Amino acid sequence: MVLGGIFISAYLIGFSGAIMPGPMLGVAVDESLNRGFKAGPLLVLGHGILEFVLVSAMVLGLRDFFSNETVAGLIGLFGGAFLAWMGYGMIKSSINKSISLSGQEAVKSGKRRNLVLTGAVVSIMNPFFILWWASTGMEFIRQSYAIGLLGIMFFFIGHILADLTWYSVVSSAFSKGKKLISDRIYRWIILSLGIFILFFSVYFIKSGWSMLFGKA
Repeated sequence: MVLGGIFISAYLIGFSGAIMPGPMLGVAVDESLNRGFKAGPLLVLGHGILEFVLVSAMVLGLRDFFSNETVAGLIGLFGGAFLAWMGYGMIKSSINKSISLSGQEAVKSGKRRNLVLTGAVVSIMNPFFILWWASTGMEFIRQSYAIGLLGIMFFFIGHILADLTWYSVVSSAFSKGKKLISDRIYRWIILSLGIFILFFSVYFIKSGWSMLFGKA
């Protein structure tokens, strides 16, 4: 992938993960209602610091690991399969109308959280976060690193901007106690991203297959 492709694909796939219901979204809605627009960006800052450490560790510690074609091929297949499962789930949830922004809420503790720390803690405690980085994230890093550190930088910026975009929208929508995004629009966005992810999963699977068994 060239730099522009890395950035765009990282942004869209990162946005697909960010937009799905989960603990981070619940905290963002709750804190935006109580503390205003700043909640979303501060949560993303904590989330981003955690991911920067994770990406740095993977790049520094797995350079030789990525160079093994068998390992790289397996990562591609596993990452592609995870993306396919994720995309299918998004499409199914959207069509069945089983997801809703209005259903996102967090347990109120009565304490004012450190939002940066909360963003990191909520992320690392989410099993989906671990699975994503162990499969799709690792394959993205492997392909981006083929271009060098510049490729990693474009991947990371695109990925973090996706989180910042979505959680800024969430904070804007809920900070004044009003939801500006309807569930219908939310589901259409998820459906569109789910279709994109299914197509992109084929790219990962094809790449992994070629490394394992050679080009057809």
